[in-house]
Amino acid sequence: MSQMTMMHDLIEDVKDEVIGWRRYLHKYPELSFQEEKTAQFVYETLQTFGDLEISRPTKTSVMARLIGQQPGKVIALRADMDALPIEEENDFDFVSQNPGVMHACGHDGHTAMLLGSAKILTQFKDQMKGEVRFLFQHAEELFPGGAQEMVKAGVLEGVDQVMGIHLAATVEVGKIGLCHGPATSGSDTFDIKIQGKGGHSSEPHLTIDPIAIGSQVINNLQHIVSRNRDPLEKLVVSVTKFQSGTAYNIIPDTAILSGSVRSLDPELRQQVPSLIKRIVKGVTEAHHASFEVDYHFGYSSVVNDDRVREAIEETIMDVWGEDTLLRLPALMSGEDFSAFSNEVPGCFIFVGAGNQNKGIIYPHHHPRFTIDEDALEIGVELFVQSAFKLLG
Repeated sequence: MSQMTMMHDLIEDVKDEVIGWRRYLHKYPELSFQEEKTAQFVYETLQTFGDLEISRPTKTSVMARLIGQQPGKVIALRADMDALPIEEENDFDFVSQNPGVMHACGHDGHTAMLLGSAKILTQFKDQMKGEVRFLFQHAEELFPGGAQEMVKAGVLEGVDQVMGIHLAATVEVGKIGLCHGPATSGSDTFDIKIQGKGGHSSEPHLTIDPIAIGSQVINNLQHIVSRNRDPLEKLVVSVTKFQSGTAYNIIPDTAILSGSVRSLDPELRQQVPSLIKRIVKGVTEAHHASFEVDYHFGYSSVVNDDRVREAIEETIMDVWGEDTLLRLPALMSGEDFSAFSNEVPGCFIFVGAGNQNKGIIYPHHHPRFTIDEDALEIGVELFVQSAFKLLG
């Protein structure tokens, strides 16, 4: 029996256990930086596998090391564990028991898949050259994110390559998507304060109206994408909050605009703050107002390393065939896996988990989000087979 066939049989054996872990984690979700019970569950489950060196790099993260009998490369596999502040609207029997908290992005599945992978790979320790390092990461959903904390704690010391999987409800179950180059965007935020001069709504000529000025700022910010940049460059600038005023008959003193910027090109990303400030300065000065801009750089873009990606593509085609593999465009969403892939060559893969026939059609971060659990077996096998491929 070939090693690939043996692994596939072991994955079949652990499938129900992986589904059980996912449902348990879904039932008891925890928010970013609060994953204490989740991390303890992962730690205790890993202990039952044997042959792992298990540690707690940060308060709510877990790392397990499987060190083979012979020297070789070190491959890291990552799963995120945190949930979102969303009230779940599903009605299955493992619905969230924590009010206002829900696994609405598939991280319960990611954690369960990596546990399954660790259980299987421990059975190959004697044949393994090198090391597989399992990174159970906290706080992907909340900046500054858990990945950079784990990097600072030393989890990548000696690591040659890193791999992450994200279950994707927008991709049909049975398909696996990969991006060439950038996989996710840089995700930044901004706050703009416009200082005007308040007064009575019946005497607007005696005021400097920050609401009217703010409306012009919003319109002009759209020109960054539509008129200041090459239309082939992927850039999104969105104002998502406008806060001002307290009464019907009072023109307020100030307005606060907040929003999000998404970009794929690192050089373009660095230019956006000055473009925003130039526009705000021009509009506010024209109307005798003053301003402040606070720009916050968030997660950087995840960029897939070509050599790691090619090895994983070969694995997908060897195990499932060429029809399974999809080449996806970069997503304009943020992901702190970039903290790992900025340090060592990495690849971020999207495993299909949507299924219209089963009614699994809701997007990530939706109160009725769920996954087709058939995707869990695929994710486990992708982790396991890719680990051996990358180890050589």
